[in-house]
Amino acid sequence: MAQWSPPPVETTCYPRGFRAAATTCGIKPSERPDLALIVSETLSSAAAVFTPSRFAAAPVAVSRRHGHNGVRAVVASSGNANACTGERGERDAMAMCAATARAVGAAGPEEVMVCSTGVIGVPLPIERIEQGIAQAAEALSATGWDDAADAICTTDAFRKMVGRRWAVGEREVHLIGIAKGAGMIQPDMATMLAFLATDARVEATLLKPILQNAVRRSFNSISVDGDMSTNDTVILLANGAAVNEPIVAATEATEQFDNAVCGVCTELARMIVRDGEGATKLVTLDVSGARSDEQAHRAARAVANSILFKMAILGEDPNWGRIAAALGAAEVEVHPDACSIAFEGTRVLDSGRLVNADAAKLAAVVKKPEFAIAIDLGTGGPGQATFWTCDISEAYMRFNADYRT
Repeated sequence: MAQWSPPPVETTCYPRGFRAAATTCGIKPSERPDLALIVSETLSSAAAVFTPSRFAAAPVAVSRRHGHNGVRAVVASSGNANACTGERGERDAMAMCAATARAVGAAGPEEVMVCSTGVIGVPLPIERIEQGIAQAAEALSATGWDDAADAICTTDAFRKMVGRRWAVGEREVHLIGIAKGAGMIQPDMATMLAFLATDARVEATLLKPILQNAVRRSFNSISVDGDMSTNDTVILLANGAAVNEPIVAATEATEQFDNAVCGVCTELARMIVRDGEGATKLVTLDVSGARSDEQAHRAARAVANSILFKMAILGEDPNWGRIAAALGAAEVEVHPDACSIAFEGTRVLDSGRLVNADAAKLAAVVKKPEFAIAIDLGTGGPGQATFWTCDISEAYMRFNADYRT
């Protein structure tokens, strides 16, 4: 799937009042761009979701304290996670915020959110990064989103960017999202960063629940290899530059905005799984018939993270026994005598009964680069969940065995 490339985002989706840029600080040995800067011309309302890891990196700790009264900028470095770097790591993250605030004219470092991604346990080259921030600020452009999306990548094979535009009353509003991630991808986010910016005027208190809902249905519903990161961060900024009628709770406009944020996050999440290190298949797991949505999510996660299931997908083997085994170990309620499993509509298990499925049909399904598997847990409950996963290939093992060497 590494040859796949996402469709370009039309510049008509770029939000008013935001500028972005990238530069090279020399963090990455490849000398590719490694610092991204996103700036709002005015103070934006903001919401963020962070990794639950107990080893959360310094930039996560700093960003959790910032932005409560608004955000002017997001600065992100790639190639070095600034994680497990002690007091120096936090000083460096704060220095990045201070340098950004000076460069963009923010009132102070608390109006800046900071992110890093890359190798753990190595101090940042903070002097070079501070110089890079000044350079990036000089290069800020309303059309700089492509460059910013490229700069946050580490092992990614392609840029991840999605845009939306729609009408709120008589005003057109815009939303753009960029993300990075290809490995260490596990529910409760992953080795991923995602930044969303909109010019919609939105009631500030709506941003957090809308973003949390979107993350739950997207970035928390993907898995490449079952590993969680120290740096995961998703940030949503809204600056109101569209001058639309304010989006407030319990209105059609709120539903539209919720759907747009969730749609952008879902597309970015699917791109992350599609770009899984060495992956050859993108698999959608649609789980239903669970006692609750949470149980459906746990069941889907168990299948998505099963190494035996991933190996079967890699080998283009529709071995549904791997799915049944994962469900049986998932610590969720499942009724084997009522459970059903289908590959793209071709059932292999129907209400607990083995189906003499068309082998040629099944073989054709699992040869495709992207397909869906439907699982009914058989409880009769209303719970359902959608999850995305991929296979794990020899290329993944080679890549991660050589990650630092």
